[in-house]
Amino acid sequence: MLEFLNDNLISAITPVLLILAGLFFSFKLKFFYIRHPLKIIRSMLTRQKKDGISPFRAVTLALAGTLGVGNIAGVASSIAIGGFGSVFWMWISALVAMVLKYAEITLAIRHRRTDFSTGEHRGGASYYIYDHFAENGKKRFGKALAIFFALLCIVNAITMGCVIQSNAISTSFEGVMNIRPWIIGAVVALLSVIVISGNAKWISSFSEMTVPIMTVGYILLSAAVLAARRELIGDAFAAIFKDAFNLKSAAGGAVGFGISKALKAGTMRGLMSNEAGCGTAPTAHAAADTDSPAKQGFWGIFEVFIDTILLCTLTALVIIVSILGSSTQSILSYSENPMMMTIKAYSSVLGGWSEYFMAISVLLFAFATMICWAHYGKESILYITKNRAFTTAYILIYCLFIFIGALTAPKLAWLAADLALGIMTIINLAVLFLMSDEVKCETDKFFNQNGRKP
Repeated sequence: MLEFLNDNLISAITPVLLILAGLFFSFKLKFFYIRHPLKIIRSMLTRQKKDGISPFRAVTLALAGTLGVGNIAGVASSIAIGGFGSVFWMWISALVAMVLKYAEITLAIRHRRTDFSTGEHRGGASYYIYDHFAENGKKRFGKALAIFFALLCIVNAITMGCVIQSNAISTSFEGVMNIRPWIIGAVVALLSVIVISGNAKWISSFSEMTVPIMTVGYILLSAAVLAARRELIGDAFAAIFKDAFNLKSAAGGAVGFGISKALKAGTMRGLMSNEAGCGTAPTAHAAADTDSPAKQGFWGIFEVFIDTILLCTLTALVIIVSILGSSTQSILSYSENPMMMTIKAYSSVLGGWSEYFMAISVLLFAFATMICWAHYGKESILYITKNRAFTTAYILIYCLFIFIGALTAPKLAWLAADLALGIMTIINLAVLFLMSDEVKCETDKFFNQNGRKP
């Protein structure tokens, strides 16, 4: 049932909606992120308030939620499902989704709440969904839709943020070091309880320390593979562009383009990687101490660039050049196990030592993602009810699923995550469209204050 809904509804509609919404906001905001890149970069580097969570710390928390299995196993899964051409559609989804992430973060800052007893900010998609409908006389509908969105976020936290990440860790450690999955599951669950029990500042400080280190390490490892196989990089790009428009895998008919495997796989895995447009990252960014919604929104553009345009592209190129450089193409034999497919792509070029490095990288990426998604789920619980007993129960259930995820194949979790993420994206894009004038107002305000038209 889940597979039928994903294949015939969610993954067919979502790519089209993402592209249309991205184009709509790009034209409405006059492609400001392309026209004024230096001004955006300068504003991001401007020192702001010292209290609370800094804008950079907020973005590292959001990046922790996106820099996970989507960058490693997700890319391999996309290539296995949709071929090399799926990478092209990852790029397209990222380029059009940059402005969507900017829009949702901008709205999150505008509609967040502040706990004056602690000074903490709290917000996210559920808050601006409710506010929009409440301001237009539909308070009950807005509340119901906001709660439904929060419930979907909890489902996504337990599936994509928990089970899939945990399984990636146990799969990599079992495949590389032959460590039993239940041991990995127990250790990771215990560590997660300790970190998740902290507040947003604690979790964001953890992300601020780990995200830059693991990102740089992964870039260097990928660069080493591509340097060793530099003669195949041109062939890899050629294969990506050639397969991107090959519609043999489509179901046929006039809508063949919209339902081609490459398009669906690339867009859904790209969305799962950078989360642009689905309404999750605003939860992290809403906690930032910033003097401008637009300034914090700029960090969302940077986030998508790092996640998909840089890291996912590096992963994809490593896999493709490894396949092209192998006479037997044995790497494709791991297509049923995307995590090991990626690990073998690196080790086939760099040797066995890189498998250990990749296993550690998977641990760091996936653990950071689990912590971030636990925070998203906890914030969703707090939106629905302020009863702390539910938050405690959620943390225990979340950590239980970390252990379960280490032991079980995540196919059902992938299906549930795709479905939940797709529905969240459809709801969020609809609300972003309805609130687009607010986004334009904040964008105009920023550029007018800084002496330049948007």
